[in-house]
Amino acid sequence: MDALPPKPESKVTAFLRELITFAVVALVIVVPIRLFIAQPFIVSGESMYPTFDSGEYLIVDQLSYKFNEPQRGDVIIFRYPDNPSKFFIKRIIALPGDTLELVGSNVYVTDPSGARTKIEEPYVTMHRDSLLNTTLKDTEYFVMGDNRLASLDSRTWGPLTRDYIVGRAFVRLLPVSRIDVLPGM
Repeated sequence: MDALPPKPESKVTAFLRELITFAVVALVIVVPIRLFIAQPFIVSGESMYPTFDSGEYLIVDQLSYKFNEPQRGDVIIFRYPDNPSKFFIKRIIALPGDTLELVGSNVYVTDPSGARTKIEEPYVTMHRDSLLNTTLKDTEYFVMGDNRLASLDSRTWGPLTRDYIVGRAFVRLLPVSRIDVLPGM
């Protein structure tokens, strides 16, 4: 007796099988990228104006800081220390071991070797006079928004520890008229 030929797969079954295969492959590719390499971020608020406007869509590079340390001037995304479920965007002003001095609208940094530098900040258009002198510990960064009048930053809640840093602003995707790689640098 001859065996019967296999029954052809129905179109619905074939479609569902392809859909499930596509979903599994997409998850295997997208989830690790989203968790370990890059993630989206939407700017909310005016603390980084004019460098970033509220509503701009960024891609955050989460990988670079696994191999290199953050640098002065980097625009970073981090978890707000007082509520880690919130994400903030600010600029690194001082690095671990630096002594930071704010005098009026001027920012001075003395690095661990003793070299003192006045930080030039052409991106800052609105200042709030401050008076502060602090030395950062080995894992601390001092961050401030570019719009000093509207920024809740290290001047208010203190230095940011390294473990709160998520990554740096890598690409500005929206608005299309302002697409940029390493925006704010």
